[in-house]
Amino acid sequence: MKNLQKALLAVIVGSVMTMSAQAAISYGAGQSYVGAKIGQYDAEDTDDEALSYGVYGGYKFTPEFGVEAEYLTTSDADVFDDSFEKLEYSGEVYGLYATYDYVLPNTALYAKGRLGIAKNELEVDYTDKEDSFYSYNVSESETGIAGGLGLGYNITPMASVEVMYNMYPSVEDIDVDGVTLGAHVKF
Repeated sequence: MKNLQKALLAVIVGSVMTMSAQAAISYGAGQSYVGAKIGQYDAEDTDDEALSYGVYGGYKFTPEFGVEAEYLTTSDADVFDDSFEKLEYSGEVYGLYATYDYVLPNTALYAKGRLGIAKNELEVDYTDKEDSFYSYNVSESETGIAGGLGLGYNITPMASVEVMYNMYPSVEDIDVDGVTLGAHVKF
C-alpha cells in the first residue's frame, strides 16, 4: 500500500469512528476505548523515517488513570541507498502502558502521559547491488521501558484524537522514537 493510500485509510477510519461515536453515551470512569494511529518511526542515524501505523486500546479506571496496549508496525525506510548497496529497516512495537490524562479546565483538551514496557523489533535488509550473494536480512529486538507524552482533544464524549511523542526501547544501541496521530472511540 502506498503512503497516500495508508494516510487516506487512516482519515476514513477516524471519520467513521467519530460518526458512530456521536450516538453513544459517556461513562467516565470504567471506560474502555479502541483506536487506530498513524505517524512516523525514527531510528537514529538513518536517511529516512518510516511510516508507522497501528492499533491501540485501553481502559480508564478513573478519569485520570488507566492502562493502554498498542501494536505498531512500519513501512520500509532507507538507512542509506547508493549506487552499490542499499540498507533499509522496518520496525514493530508491542507495548503495555500505564496512562495518566489531565483534562485542561473548561476545555475539551487533555494532556496525556504514558509509561510502561514495550518490545521493539528492528528488521534490517542489506542489498549488495553488484553481487546478491552478499545481501542479507537480520532482525533484532529489545524489551524495555517505553513511554510518551501527548495532547488530545475530545471531539465528542465518545471520540477523541491525540498526537503523541513516543520513545521506544533502543535496539542494539540504536535509539528509536516516533510521533503518532491517533483517533479512538470509547464504549
